[in-house]
Amino acid sequence: MPADRSTACPGFNAVSRRRLLQVGAAGLLGLSLPQWLRAAGRSGAPKARAKAVILLHQFGGPGQHETFDMKPDAPAEVRGPFKPIPSKLPGVPVCELLPRTAQVMDKVCLIRSLQHTMKNHNSATYYSLTGHAPPSDDQRLRDSPELFPAFGSVVDKLAPAKAGMPTFVAYPHVMRDGSIAPGQHASFLGKTYNPLFFTQDPNSPTFGLPELQLPDDLSLERLESRREVLKLIDQQSGLLDHSATAKGIDESYQKALSMLTSAKVKEAFDLSKEPAKLRDQYGRTTYGQGCLLARRLVEAGCKFVNVYYSNSIGGQGPNGGWDTHGFNNQPMTPILKNFLLPIADQTLPTLLTDLDDRGLLDSTLVLWMGEFGRSPRVNSTAGRDHWPLCYTALLAGGGVKRGHVHGGSDKTGAYPSGDVVRPDDLAATVFDLLGIDPTTEVRDSLNRPFPIATGQPVTGVMA
Repeated sequence: MPADRSTACPGFNAVSRRRLLQVGAAGLLGLSLPQWLRAAGRSGAPKARAKAVILLHQFGGPGQHETFDMKPDAPAEVRGPFKPIPSKLPGVPVCELLPRTAQVMDKVCLIRSLQHTMKNHNSATYYSLTGHAPPSDDQRLRDSPELFPAFGSVVDKLAPAKAGMPTFVAYPHVMRDGSIAPGQHASFLGKTYNPLFFTQDPNSPTFGLPELQLPDDLSLERLESRREVLKLIDQQSGLLDHSATAKGIDESYQKALSMLTSAKVKEAFDLSKEPAKLRDQYGRTTYGQGCLLARRLVEAGCKFVNVYYSNSIGGQGPNGGWDTHGFNNQPMTPILKNFLLPIADQTLPTLLTDLDDRGLLDSTLVLWMGEFGRSPRVNSTAGRDHWPLCYTALLAGGGVKRGHVHGGSDKTGAYPSGDVVRPDDLAATVFDLLGIDPTTEVRDSLNRPFPIATGQPVTGVMA
C-alpha cells in the first residue's frame, strides 16, 4: 500500500491552506490530490499511426461463434443456432444477424486467437482494460493502488490531448460484477489522470453534462479570480518550487478550469448538432448515441474514449451485457436475436462508415471486444459459458490492416490454431499505434518502475 501522504510528501501539511481554497474549484470535476509519478521514456518511440482510440467494451464477453468466428461445419452443439452469411471480406463469413456489419468487413481486422486464463468477469475486465494480468482470478477483485491504470490514463500521462480537451473520456456505465471491476480509472497514476467520466444517458432528450457547467452562483470571472489568488499564495509560500504535491494540485485545477471554459468541449457533447437521420442510423439507444458521441469527441481532439456497452454482465432483458449462459432456465437465443446482435449490427458499421466518410478512420483506432469469449459447446440452457482460452477482437482504422484476419482457432473455436495473442500484446499494439513506446516505464507510489505494457506489438495486424 502507498505510504501515508503526510509522511511520504514533505511539505504536505504546508499545503493545507492552499488546499482549503482549492477544494471548491477542483471539486467541480471530482479532482483531488494526485500521486505524482515520473515516466521514463525510451529512445526510438514508434511513429504514431493513430491519433485517437475508441474502445467499445462489450461487457459480459461476446461469443466468437455467434459473431466473427463461426463454425458451420461443427456439430450442432458447437455451431449454435445461427447461420453464417458472406461478408465483403472474401472467405470470412459473419453471423446472419450481422448483415450490415458484413458490408464493412473489408474495413476491419480480426484477431481470432486472443487468449488468457481469467474466467471471472472482474479479473478478465481488468485485464482487458489495462493489458496487465490481475494478481488473481477472483470475481471479488477490487480496485487498489497496486493495480494498473486504464489505457486512457496512461495516454493522459504520457501523451495528453491539447490544452482544453480531455484526453480520456469514459461513459455511460460503471462495470461491475458484484464489486466494481478495476481498470476503469488511473489507479496509482493519481486522480489527475482519471477519465472524464459520466453516467448520463446520451440517448436522453435532456442529455447534458453538469460536470461541464459552472454553478449558477459561480461566474467565470470569480473562477479566474480564484486562480489568481492561488497564484499569489504559491508565490508567497514557494510551494510550487518545493512540493510536487502542490504542483499536482495546480495541474488538476488548471485542467478542470480549461475544460469548464472550453467552447470546443461543450460543442463536442452537444449531440443536437447532429442530423436526425444520422442519429437514427447509429440507433436511438444509450449505446448507439454513445458511439456517435465517441466520434464527436475524437473529432474534437480527445485521444481515448471508452464506451461501455452495459453496466450489467447479462440477463433476461434488453439492458444486459453479453454474459450468455442462459439464466433462470431460459435460453439466451432470444436475447442474442432480439437485442445484443441487432444493436451491435446497427452501431458498429455506422461508426466505422461515419469515421471513414469523414476521413477519420485512418487516424482513429476502433477496438470492439469483451473481456473473454464463450465456450465452444452450447450448455444445457442453450447458452455458452465463460471462455478466455480463445476469443476474437475486432480492430479497425488507426494503422491496422483493412480486410485482414490475424491468427485462427481450431475446428471448434476452443483454442488458437496459431499466432496466439494475449491482452498484454494487444496493449503493446495499442500504445505502439499511438506512437508511445510500450516499454516506457511509469512509477507507482513506492517509486517502483513498471513498463506500460509487458507484451509485444502484434506487427502482423499493422498496415
